Amino acid sequence: MEKRAELYAGKAKTVYLTDDPDFLILHFRDDTSAFDGQRIEQLARKGLVNNHFNAFIMGKLRDAGIPVHFEKLLSNNEAQVKKLDMIPVECVVRNIAAGSLCRRLGVTEGIELNPPTFELFLKNDALHDPMINESHVETFGWAKAEHMAQMKALTYKVNDVLKKLFLDGGMLLVDYKLEFGLFKDQVVLGDEFSPDGCRLWDAETRKKLDKDRFRQGLGGVVEAYEEVATRLGMQLPA
Repeated sequence: MEKRAELYAGKAKTVYLTDDPDFLILHFRDDTSAFDGQRIEQLARKGLVNNHFNAFIMGKLRDAGIPVHFEKLLSNNEAQVKKLDMIPVECVVRNIAAGSLCRRLGVTEGIELNPPTFELFLKNDALHDPMINESHVETFGWAKAEHMAQMKALTYKVNDVLKKLFLDGGMLLVDYKLEFGLFKDQVVLGDEFSPDGCRLWDAETRKKLDKDRFRQGLGGVVEAYEEVATRLGMQLPA
């Protein structure tokens, strides 16, 4: 497979076309951003860590029967993925109150949410990714009702798989966001799953092991990501 022209550059990843119309190359950069891109820094090894972390998690989800766009690692910073027709909706599950949920509803950080909440957000940086509902998704044609139902079911299935995986490593999966797209009319999990797009806490101390270390100026961002990988049994390149 041959790498071709750049298709899209996001906040932390660049997507390239290939000579195969069904596949893309996803390049994980060292860029780290917060607050809708208002704060951007480069952190050494972050692209490598997130690329390998994503490959590991996508493999676990695929083994659990969840369709994923990830195909294989190509290098420390690049992966081959299916070319999806992306749905501009983020699916968010919250197992523990944190972040914007606390700000919106005035609830205390750390409260266990039973059952977990399921929320939708429109992927639109200019509008700061506003919260939406399933009626909006159908009315404005962002996704068909049957596709939205599949996305919701898959998001909860991911929760079942990953809550246990992280708990076995002594961590709490606080919340996370997923993005989906269509591949030959099948709903497939896209984008990435890494500490950039979820919250992970130590189960005992509740030490933050995710991108909140960057957002909140706690430091040790990549070191925390590497700690999570180690707890999951991953072996990262030196």
